[in-house]
Amino acid sequence: MINRSYVFRADGNAHIGSGHLMRCLTIAEALADTQENSKNIMFLCADKKSAELVEKRGFPVRVLHTDYRHMESELFGWRQMFSPGDADNGGCAGRVILVDSYYMTEDYLRELTSFGRILVLDDLQQKAFPADAVVNYNAFADPERYQALYRSSHTKLYLGSDYVPLRPQFSRREPFKERIRDMRSQSEKVRRVLITTGGGDSCNYALAILERIYRENVWYHITAGRFSPHLEKLKQLEKQRPGVTIHHDVADMASLMRECDLAVTAGGTTVYELCALGMCFICFSYAENQEALTEYVGKHGIGADAGAAHRDGERVMERIEEWFDLLCRDVRTREAYAHNARLLTDGRGALRLARILEEI
Repeated sequence: MINRSYVFRADGNAHIGSGHLMRCLTIAEALADTQENSKNIMFLCADKKSAELVEKRGFPVRVLHTDYRHMESELFGWRQMFSPGDADNGGCAGRVILVDSYYMTEDYLRELTSFGRILVLDDLQQKAFPADAVVNYNAFADPERYQALYRSSHTKLYLGSDYVPLRPQFSRREPFKERIRDMRSQSEKVRRVLITTGGGDSCNYALAILERIYRENVWYHITAGRFSPHLEKLKQLEKQRPGVTIHHDVADMASLMRECDLAVTAGGTTVYELCALGMCFICFSYAENQEALTEYVGKHGIGADAGAAHRDGERVMERIEEWFDLLCRDVRTREAYAHNARLLTDGRGALRLARILEEI
């Protein structure tokens, strides 16, 4: 029987945010839970900052000391670490490599096929990758598009929100029921609001949103990610504005979400986290890769779509305020959004992806 080893290739920093790396860590933790130990799981990161996030989660990691935007430059490092014919851990026959980056190229992935089987996380559905398996866990993933892209290949496709890799705190079934029950019995007034704008938020959308929707007798919980360049400014705001609390690098996000009646969020994995808990939310995009999800949830009555801030920031802030005032007035609309949101994902995608890695 061939011994298995698993290599995760992802980065997280102030420029690209932490989403790619964090979802890989979530999958790795689900995989470790199915293994006798986690020693056969490792990460490769371009820089030390990314590696520090991995170390905090207890996984071995090697720093490539390369530019995350030019992944082909790191292939020399791969050759030094892994020989295509090595016998360690079953060699390339027993090694599975998960790559999660917007900067991976076809040439890069073709080179990696000599070191193991390849699984790619793809959000963009724009081109076919030379990989054994491709995952697009987004609700908007288009099966027909993917079938056309991979028509002439043997690549296995795993599409849709069943595969959203959420942390275990979002997959507990009982709190889902409690959350829906709480929403049905809540008062007409929204008393607790969550504002969450991603791991970096270089444009400080969190502050702009608060300025628009700040109301008396409402408590605002604002999350500042580990890469937030505006943490000190937000901390000052906490002292100046009654009812504002800043939460930095939150570990138990699910508990914080459950405390709130309404959320305003940037597009991305946080949208799926809110859905798993049956939360009502207003969402917006601040990058092109977030547009499809925010448009999808708006179109399907899952959340209120305020638009693309990177295209027209002022108009998006206006729409956030409009949605906020409407939802604060209308508890039935909030309940309808929460119900539809909860149907999108059961929060168990990480375990499904771990099983795919074991079987690939």
